[in-house]
Amino acid sequence: MKALTWQGIDKVGIEQVADPKIINGSDAIIKVTSTAICGSDLHLYGGRVPTLLKGDILGHEFMGEVVETGRNVKNLKVGDKVVVPFNIACGHCYFCEKGMFSACDNSNPNPSIPLMGTGQAVSALFGYTHMCGGYAGGQAEFVRVPYADIGPLKVPSGIDDEQVLFLSDIFPTGYMAAENCEIEPGDTVAVWGAGPVGQFAARSAFMLGAGRVFVIDRFPERLELARQCGAEPINYELEDVYETLQFETGGTGPDSCIDAVGMEGHGHTIDALMDDVKAAFRIQPDRAHALRQAIRCVRKAGIVSVPGVYIGLIDKLNFGMAFNKGIKFKMGQTHTHKYMKPLLDRIMNGEIDPSVVISHRLKLDDAPAGYKMFQEKSHECTKIVMHI
Repeated sequence: MKALTWQGIDKVGIEQVADPKIINGSDAIIKVTSTAICGSDLHLYGGRVPTLLKGDILGHEFMGEVVETGRNVKNLKVGDKVVVPFNIACGHCYFCEKGMFSACDNSNPNPSIPLMGTGQAVSALFGYTHMCGGYAGGQAEFVRVPYADIGPLKVPSGIDDEQVLFLSDIFPTGYMAAENCEIEPGDTVAVWGAGPVGQFAARSAFMLGAGRVFVIDRFPERLELARQCGAEPINYELEDVYETLQFETGGTGPDSCIDAVGMEGHGHTIDALMDDVKAAFRIQPDRAHALRQAIRCVRKAGIVSVPGVYIGLIDKLNFGMAFNKGIKFKMGQTHTHKYMKPLLDRIMNGEIDPSVVISHRLKLDDAPAGYKMFQEKSHECTKIVMHI
């Protein structure tokens, strides 16, 4: 089959690789019909996440048709159309039973690798390095899906892929980020990053009762997309973010702030420039300018929600500021399984059209060019979907 593989820093390619096979009784084989490039894939593309190896198949946002199932899979049959969560969960461990699927104890066959950096093993992810299990990703013609009796969500007939594809990751991720803000009716929320996760975080904040939502970015097309859902854009290249939010909230600050940027934040202040230098020399992978700014801007006793991916140590993080303001932090990989069905219902009810974030539609063969375009934010690129 054809698959997109990582070939080195800023280099991916389409290769012929072996077709996946059923290994365990709970496996299913999915023929991919649609997949997408995620912002967190760019961390892999740039070689910023350890334990990624040449030849690894990328991609964790995908859906398709079931073509084979293991003997223990009773909830799916050949021909079913499914969307697959990006994280892999067993469904039966302590964490899964509490709905904390991204903390699954059993899905990662390489627990000793993340143990060194996190203190506990992390759950497995599709197409996201060997410390996250080494599972082949979904930017391919076929994928082996373990724990298929737990993860994939069957999609009702008549629904287009583009309406439900993002249930695999970015819609639940944006929604959980907003839910973590514990929004009360009329609250003010500020979102750093107008990429796909930021767009869904803003829309989800409104769905959960926010009165005002500010979205901070520098790309006009992304800010315009945020404006279309009722959010108030702030271009950080033209405005001082802290001063603007202070003015707009009467000196209080937003009730909650969402860092939907993560480890590759941009800025023009000294801390951002220092981050750029350290990242260039591979001293520190995380550029946490957006997180620092969110901590400064949020109101006292407010919440900072972090769906943006971070992988290591962060320098110059003003924890004293966070402590003295009494900030609550909520963060982590999304418990995708928990949100897929409720958010599918919202789509079916017409509350949201997830396809609005799509700017480019490509074929799998065009994926290398798509990665380059998405990384450079050229051609007004906000989200790339590949139909296979």
